[in-house]
Parts: sequence; structure tokens; C-alpha cells
Amino acid sequence: MSDIDAPQVVDRNLALELVRVTEAAALAAARWVGKGDKNAADGAAVEAMRRAFDTVGIEGTVVIGEGEMDEAPMLYIGEKVGLFARTGGGVQADIAVDPLEGTSLTAKAGPNAMAVLALAGKGGFLHAPDVYMDKIAVGPALPEGVVDLDLKPGENLRRLAEAKGVPVSQLTVCTLDRERHKDIIRACREAGARLMLIPDGDVFGVVAVSQPEAGVDMYLGWGGAPEGVLAAAALRCIGGQMQGRLIYEDDSQRERARAMGLADPDAKFGLEEMARGEVMFAATGVTSGPMLRGVRYVPGGAITHSIVMRSKTGTVRYVEGHHNFAVKPTP
Repeated sequence: MSDIDAPQVVDRNLALELVRVTEAAALAAARWVGKGDKNAADGAAVEAMRRAFDTVGIEGTVVIGEGEMDEAPMLYIGEKVGLFARTGGGVQADIAVDPLEGTSLTAKAGPNAMAVLALAGKGGFLHAPDVYMDKIAVGPALPEGVVDLDLKPGENLRRLAEAKGVPVSQLTVCTLDRERHKDIIRACREAGARLMLIPDGDVFGVVAVSQPEAGVDMYLGWGGAPEGVLAAAALRCIGGQMQGRLIYEDDSQRERARAMGLADPDAKFGLEEMARGEVMFAATGVTSGPMLRGVRYVPGGAITHSIVMRSKTGTVRYVEGHHNFAVKPTP
């Protein structure tokens, strides 16, 4: 599909409207930080995000959400959101959401929990079922195809080190700290690279490759497919390379992928295949990390820290919101 044919989102003001949505979810989830109840934190974020969407002038469809309608009655795949969801007439958009990326992190007051969403023109996102995705990602300003999902970790590290003009020992690989990644961890260490093992939150892990202050050169490993699409949307805006391949536990999951429109459920997807056309991405920190500060409560209110990006311009904005709880928002 050419750039002319790719789905577009014409209203640039939507980018800042999306920040208001992630702010609402983050503020709701932050009340549960450190309280040991990840489900309550997630539920609060979902409800707040849905209510906030009602004020955004779009006719949106959730294509990456909280599961199927019968599994997750809030922000489920196929749900209509936005001010014009029922009446029509607004900007038609596909929506990818993770109201609380890092539910366990929030429950334990760990780092990098955030509220995340992305928006694209209709048909702009890969319709991925809620299964695992094998992922590899690197940052911007590198030769195209410098790494490949089908290569072994050691070879990818060698190629990346050569492209960056540094020894492998100066590269840091980020991956989820999971038993399933023991071979990746071993291979990276045998190659001489450093490992950043994160407990949860692989949207951050992928996006970190484009954030110099995060100190991550490559992301590797299995994480959620919905999170993979969200991360791809961010990299489309901020720059970088990414590949992903869906991982299935059984044939029913593979058939579900086919039913969602994937002609080849076992295909290797590139960045442009996961997030096409004009894309917007927004995230607000719930707990602090290298990319975003978490919600900070102050007398009478709270302070939020968000990032918002647009692929059309490559613009990245950081937004600090000061919320006065004594003032009720205008309907």
C-alpha cells in the first residue's frame, strides 16, 4: 500500500486530545499504586479511559483492546468509542489501547507503569489477537534491516554493534525477565552484551530503543501482541525498526488470527505492517521510569507527565499536566 493509499487521520489537534484520555486513565490507576490489587488498578484505568473517550471528537473502533466482548466488557475489541461513536460524523479512526500497561508494576509500585493508546486511520493497525508476539526492535538512524527476527541473538548483536561502531560489550538488550527467555538471556551474555531484565511492561521495553536516556540498544523476546502493535505505533512516530511474529498456543488461536483478517497468521510483520498511515501515540506515566514520571500527588491535586507523538511530522511532545481536584471538568 502506498502512502497515498494509507489510512490518514487529518485532525492534528487529536494528538493533544489523546493525552487527556491517557491522563484520565493514569490518574485513576495511580490511586492503586502499591496496594497489591492489579485488577482494581486495571479496572479503574479502563473505566476512566472509556469516559474520557466520550469527549474526543472521533468515531473510533477499538481494534487492540482488553480482549473479546464476552471476556472483557470494557474497551473490548470492536467497541465503538468517541463523541461520535453512536451518531457518526466524526473522524473515523482505529484505536489501540492498554489502559494500564504494567498492572503488576502498579500493584507493587514498580517502575514504568503507564496508560497507553494509539490512533490511526481506519485499517491502520494490524488486527492482532491477544496472543504472544515474538519481537525485535532497534532505534533510529541505523541501516534498514540491520537486525532480523530470524537471526540468532549473537548475530543480531554483531550486526548492530558494527552499525553503531561500538563493541558488543557496549550494547544493552532489554527483555522481559521470564523463564521462556532463558535462551535469549544466555545467548546475549555469551556474546558479551548487557541485559536489562524488566518484570513487566514491554511497550516501554520496545519504545526505549528510541529513547537515548533509557540506555537500551535492542529489544528481544516474547510479549503480548497488543502491546507489540502499540509499541510499533510509537516507533512509527519516533523512529526505529521492529519486526514481530505471532506465537500461538494451539490451532484455535491461529484460526482466530485468520478470522481477524490475517491471510498468513505465521508471517513476520514489519513496522509498517503493524502500524500504517498517519499514526498518533500517547502515554501517561503511572509510576516513574526512564521515559515518564509517574503521577505525583500534591495538595489539592496531582501532576502528570505524558508523551504524545505524530508520525506525520515526527513531532514528540512531553506534556506536564497540573490537575486541580477542586475544579470539576466542564462537561
